[in-house]
Amino acid sequence: MKKRTIFIFVVLMVAAMVLAGCGGGSSDSGDKATADKGDVLRVGMECGYPPFNWTQVDDSNKAVAIDGGNYAGGYDVEIAKLIADGLGKELVIVKTAWDGLTPAVQSDTIDVIMAGMSPTAERKETIDFSDYYYHSDLVMVVKKGGPFENAKSLEDFKDAKVTGQLNTFHYSVIDQIPGVVKEQAMEDFPAMRVALQSGMIDAYVSERPEGISATAANDEFAMVIFDEGKGFEYTTDDSAISVGLKKGNDELREKINEILKTIPEEKRQEIMEAAIKNQPSEQE
Repeated sequence: MKKRTIFIFVVLMVAAMVLAGCGGGSSDSGDKATADKGDVLRVGMECGYPPFNWTQVDDSNKAVAIDGGNYAGGYDVEIAKLIADGLGKELVIVKTAWDGLTPAVQSDTIDVIMAGMSPTAERKETIDFSDYYYHSDLVMVVKKGGPFENAKSLEDFKDAKVTGQLNTFHYSVIDQIPGVVKEQAMEDFPAMRVALQSGMIDAYVSERPEGISATAANDEFAMVIFDEGKGFEYTTDDSAISVGLKKGNDELREKINEILKTIPEEKRQEIMEAAIKNQPSEQE
């Protein structure tokens, strides 16, 4: 009986030590997680909008690991690297569906959005934006050799089946085309490229860098650049690209703006040209 009592006492002491050790470990882990969170810049993007951002299977061309697997490359990624370096933080790419980007930054799941996103008036109602880090214009991507390859004005797209990305101003400007057949908006650009390739649509609205990217990736595509005064009407905010942030995060926004000022226009164009050159032929 005495031996049994001693045995139970020893077991209880060991259990108490184990529990104490677990408790201490949890506290240290929590402190480390908090510290780590402050040392990283979590950037949300689709990783499916070349040449701004894409997914690839390795780290070639200095691609950055995506949280959860694979790697991300593209113009947004390269500018994000410069911003993270300027902030003294480690860059973490968080692959996020387009519609999930704004909720993610609002809920602090990510710190910023860098996804070829334009600071439109509608978006400014829900999130804040940095200064521009790229500016482009709108084009149309069509099939090479098709009836719209030589189009020069919106009127030339009468009766054409045209689409754009869901929840973007690209889709809304289609209404400016007289007599257009406005198809249902699509989730992302890879889907639109497939639809164009298969003949489901005649054209989709894009920005010039993506148009260059699409024609470089597929020799059956052509990019339509409108004659001056014959294309879409839109504001500079509609066609520019900025970093999206949670409302009221003024300190981070000001720091990002200071970093962006150190990137000359020539450097930005070099980065974009490299992104177009390095884009994978297919999205992972």
